[in-house]
Amino acid sequence: MTLDQHATLSIAPMMDWTDRHCRYFHRLISRQALLYTEMVTAPALVRGNARHLLDFDTAEHPVAVQLGGSDPKELAQACKMACEAGYDEINLNVGCPSDRVKSGCFGAVLMTDPDLVARCVTAMQDASSIEVTVKCRIGVDDQNPAEILPHFIQTMDRAGIRRMTIHARMAWLQGLSPKENRTIPPLDYDLVLRMKQEFPHLHLSINGGINTLAEACGLLDAGMNGVMIGRAAYHDPYSVLQDADSTIFGDDRHVTREHVAQEMMTYVEHHLVSGGRLHSVTRHMLGLFAGQPGARIWRRHLSENANKPGAGPEVIGQALELVAAQMAQAAE
Repeated sequence: MTLDQHATLSIAPMMDWTDRHCRYFHRLISRQALLYTEMVTAPALVRGNARHLLDFDTAEHPVAVQLGGSDPKELAQACKMACEAGYDEINLNVGCPSDRVKSGCFGAVLMTDPDLVARCVTAMQDASSIEVTVKCRIGVDDQNPAEILPHFIQTMDRAGIRRMTIHARMAWLQGLSPKENRTIPPLDYDLVLRMKQEFPHLHLSINGGINTLAEACGLLDAGMNGVMIGRAAYHDPYSVLQDADSTIFGDDRHVTREHVAQEMMTYVEHHLVSGGRLHSVTRHMLGLFAGQPGARIWRRHLSENANKPGAGPEVIGQALELVAAQMAQAAE
């Protein structure tokens, strides 16, 4: 399967969430969806020599790294590091609305300077042996999305970008927090769908407010090449990812929630041996049984016990037993 095909469904890069433990967990559920790292800033890699931020397990493939930055030379150096690390794709963040991103002149604020973004991606492509992609918003602040977005996409097209993901909301950098920017600016799916009609030769994915696999399939049926799901996939990963493999990718493999939890117990053992903490892993697993009998006790047991001194994979095993008891009771 090609990377374009994997990108038919992808899991959004989410700061503090899609770290390597989260991605390993998601990969156990889906063999096919394209996974993204949290945003890694080029300055951290180049000036801070924080190469550990690029660490990932080979089991995560296909996996893309998202970079943040606005200096073409620095981004080019970061791309070389990402290629050496073994990623399948490098994505440039032109969508994050946080203050720290804005002050560093990267993220969504770059929507105001498409020519600079073009110089960045050209330098990144020249330095990369793998594909460079872009994730953007439909505009920022007082921009008119119907005017700015097609111009931005056209500029990326001319710079050689072949695949883009568009978050179908404005980013209001003045007056809204990053959290509010995920929900308050209205969604404009119609505009993004029109962009696919205007740029049929590009691989365009849509992101923002997509909560179910059925909604994702509807957007694919409407003409989008791909759908990127964020928080819904994090909070209810099994429903989105397990069903996606069969519904979208035609992969009939079936893995149970219980099997995923057991596999994560093995992963935790290795993580603890290397000096890690249980909570760093289990915090991403709280939604595994979402919507199922025992979901609440699963979340509570992991939350209350994963931080205790000496906590290990047995905490997950205990939570599984509690869920099994709840399911048996519900079946009576």
